[in-house]
Amino acid sequence: MSEKNGPGLWEGFKAFLMRGNVVDLAVAVVIGAAFTNIVNSVVKGVINPLVGAFGTKDLDHYSSCLQGPCVTNADGTVESGIPIMWGTVLSSTLSFLITAAVVYFLMVLPMAKYLARQAARKAEKEGTQEVIEISELEVLKEIRDALVAQRGTGSGPESGTGAGPGSGSTPSGQ
Repeated sequence: MSEKNGPGLWEGFKAFLMRGNVVDLAVAVVIGAAFTNIVNSVVKGVINPLVGAFGTKDLDHYSSCLQGPCVTNADGTVESGIPIMWGTVLSSTLSFLITAAVVYFLMVLPMAKYLARQAARKAEKEGTQEVIEISELEVLKEIRDALVAQRGTGSGPESGTGAGPGSGSTPSGQ
């Protein structure tokens, strides 16, 4: 019994892992983590020093003291007071905004434009198909009308009476 359930379980798990959305998600997470490292390096290596050039220190070092005089050791541990490290929060916010902007402008916006073009092409194809179907229908109606008119004005025995098959009239002399 375990031999029968083992391969089925394994095959199901393998199918789950090989589905497109699971693999795509794994790739997105790995690339996102690598990209986050790049953005954090840019913020810490370029933006924080630029802010520090306009201010008095690096962005990560900006803080306020909530209670009492804040004293920190050289290694960054707090000796007394309660510091609020708002510079670090601002740095993280900048990292997030830069990451979001790059993802939007380099990934989301181009993909949205591509999908819109694809949808327009599909709608255009469907629109021409409708025109073709409508024109075929109109041609068939014209053929039908021509056949009915031909049958009504022809030289056969039914031509003058209009009482052909399916006309709904009955001969009156019987």
